[in-house]
Amino acid sequence: MPQKRALITGITGQDGSYLAEMLLLKGYEVHGIVRRVALEDPENRLNRLEAARSQLKLHAASLESYASLHQVVDQVRPDECYHLAAQSYVSYSFDDEFSTLQTNINGTHYLLAVLKNLAPECRFYFAGSSEMFGKADQAPQNELTPFHPRSSYGISKVAGFQLTRNYREAYGLHASSGILFNHESPRRGYEFVTRKITAGVARIRAGKAKELRLGNLDAKRDWGHAREYVEAMWIMLQQPAPDDYVVATGETHSVREFAELAFAYAGLDYRKYVVIDEALYRPSEITLLLGDSTKARRVLGWNHTIGFEQLVREMVANDCRLLGLGDFAPTATAPAPHS
Repeated sequence: MPQKRALITGITGQDGSYLAEMLLLKGYEVHGIVRRVALEDPENRLNRLEAARSQLKLHAASLESYASLHQVVDQVRPDECYHLAAQSYVSYSFDDEFSTLQTNINGTHYLLAVLKNLAPECRFYFAGSSEMFGKADQAPQNELTPFHPRSSYGISKVAGFQLTRNYREAYGLHASSGILFNHESPRRGYEFVTRKITAGVARIRAGKAKELRLGNLDAKRDWGHAREYVEAMWIMLQQPAPDDYVVATGETHSVREFAELAFAYAGLDYRKYVVIDEALYRPSEITLLLGDSTKARRVLGWNHTIGFEQLVREMVANDCRLLGLGDFAPTATAPAPHS
């Protein structure tokens, strides 16, 4: 059986790096699209790929250039394409709505069009997001829940989702969308609240900071581990027919719970260090996102095994190690987390 070729956009990100490692273990030839500047500054921009870098084939291209995507796909001729790249930080999308919409929507459209023309048998995965639901009229949210996005990022993802479905229905592409709820890991970017918290805990414990400024502590999210969520992406593309799936844990926790647990694991009381900064609130906040992944469990056989506490602890321990604090266990004075 010939070796399968996979093409990943966003390979340098959290999900892309975990997915690349998983596909390599499955025997794939893995190609990734990166910005040219990443190839010129690999130490800083390819750091998540360090463990697998020598086994990957990276191509410089831009989601904003149909011609560059055409060139890469023509060269690679992938069997599977995982479209993970996007301007994905919600707060940034409020600051620069035009580039968020242009990059995310056009990038998805360009890639689908290129695959239709050059590799119509390629199986395509679109990275949807729970932000598509936004101000949902029901909880938990499933594949039938109407979208009500509350940011340009969420709007761009809804457009990408509809483009993916349209190419599936109009042109017969094996194109699936995963509506993934929040998923974190030690590879999460520092701009996201979860990593901001765990890195802040490490800095405070190391004596490098005295406080951590956060926005809305009462916002609730459905948090899973990215390493398990990329497995769901792969399973979707192994199905006989394409479809759309919600991927989530079915549990919700507040930012306050996350912070309380993270500080407690380091033997600290979050109330002594967390400062509420209203400037960090979103212009249009989403208070509750909770996913129903019944369909993914039933059809794909996927389920999560890493719980919320294990996820938080792994992230805190990693950030502490990065600052030279070594492994640790919660101290006797750590407060017991409470809701």
